[in-house]
Amino acid sequence: MHEITSSTALWYASRATGVVSLVLLSAVMIIGILVNRQGRLPGLPRFAVLGLHRNLSLLAVAFVAVHVLTAVADSYVSISLAAAVIPFVSAYEPLWLGLGAVSLDLMVAIIVTSLLRRHLGRRTWRAVHWLAYASWPVAVVHSVFSSTDLQSGPLLYLALACIAAVTGALAWRVARSRAAVPRAGRVPELMDDQYLLARAGDR
Repeated sequence: MHEITSSTALWYASRATGVVSLVLLSAVMIIGILVNRQGRLPGLPRFAVLGLHRNLSLLAVAFVAVHVLTAVADSYVSISLAAAVIPFVSAYEPLWLGLGAVSLDLMVAIIVTSLLRRHLGRRTWRAVHWLAYASWPVAVVHSVFSSTDLQSGPLLYLALACIAAVTGALAWRVARSRAAVPRAGRVPELMDDQYLLARAGDR
């Protein structure tokens, strides 16, 4: 294992926080997918689900922020702050870092609308929060292809486990919706559950 020095600390910090962010965002996605209309998960009371979802979301945002800042501050490669938020303008790995910027921008949109959800109608909130489902796969592609660390070995298996867990949760939710809701109502039913979860978290 390479020794961590002052010149490599930011490099390791950027990659470590990126991996932790991927795990946390996957956990947030899984909870959001599995939660039912009463804001509950099997075996957990409503307040515990809301607190877990909120705290994991905040923790994920914190790690993403540190990931972005350490990547920009790292002198090993030149990544400007603008490239972190404006997609596909980076001179280094423009496609993969551009996808990271896209995911970050989608997350910011979700955060802003969550803060303003008391002033937004359900339809507007639902439309914006579809971005949550788009930001996660974009973040996964960015994570895997922007760093060779996740392309082999234990970290690759970790990334595959995150993908499998989210995919499994989605498959379970779709199967449940098919059994309980007429076809025309399946998609709105899923997003209504997310809206109720977010509204309840404001109380």
